Amino acid sequence: MDVLRTPESRFADLPDYPFAPHYLDVAASDTEPVRMHYLDEGPSDGPPVLLLHGEPTWSYLYRTMIPPLVDAGHRVLAPDLIGFGRSDKPTRREDYTYLRHVEWVTAWLEHLDLRDVTLFGQDWGSLIGLRVAAEQEERFSRIMIGNGFLPTADRGTPAAFRIWRAFARYTPVFPAGRLVATATVTKVGSAVRAAYDAPYPSAKYQAGARAFPALVPTDPDDPAVPANRAAWARLGRWEKPFLCVFGADDPILGKADCPLIAHVPGAAGQPHARIRAGHFLQEDAGPELAQRLIAWEA
Repeated sequence: MDVLRTPESRFADLPDYPFAPHYLDVAASDTEPVRMHYLDEGPSDGPPVLLLHGEPTWSYLYRTMIPPLVDAGHRVLAPDLIGFGRSDKPTRREDYTYLRHVEWVTAWLEHLDLRDVTLFGQDWGSLIGLRVAAEQEERFSRIMIGNGFLPTADRGTPAAFRIWRAFARYTPVFPAGRLVATATVTKVGSAVRAAYDAPYPSAKYQAGARAFPALVPTDPDDPAVPANRAAWARLGRWEKPFLCVFGADDPILGKADCPLIAHVPGAAGQPHARIRAGHFLQEDAGPELAQRLIAWEA
């Protein structure tokens, strides 16, 4: 694989992002190691919270959730998926597969030997996070999902998703900051939009972000379907706490909480909610999400 690395200067003085970078080399079963960036805030012996982002965002999405979680005593970890943020960026869309993303995150998790983890996943952070949690169940104590799901090619896909998938594939310009701003209910200022654009000095750096929509397994013949169906079956036996807090103003995933709550035994009796937020609910309501997670664990 040819790999690009965003210059560190692109991440200087981003608003509300004072966190120190950490790096770890990870490899999938069929790749050479690539460098993954992650945040690691709070006490090293605090109960870990893992925050997984989706497309086309990066750990910057969690900047308003991290401080209250740290103040509550948590160790908060937020990796940048390969192809995003400060992590390495393979240059071809074919370099990215669902399995590779799962294996990259799993390698990172195992290297840090994280246990008793509370997972928060959104968008592809849930597609990857739910796979990893189902396959590494002994490492996770709780799961909280916001505007996410685990696709198994058993359900139809909304028209809005098909439009998004075509847009990601064919549009000549893929402006991450503007895409975030159009999928929130609050105004996203120019400096914050620029921060979401920071990882991508040019279109050459965006192969991973553009690849994700096509990797969602919507066809039963997709190579990711068997493993996702196996993970879905394990979630059907998941009795540890499972919480859904979704942004109600999301035309693609705003109602995906219903099948999760119905399927996962640990979702019974939990304080699920739909809040005033769009797809990127961390941008709309980050502090509220953090406080809901803290109260839920109390």
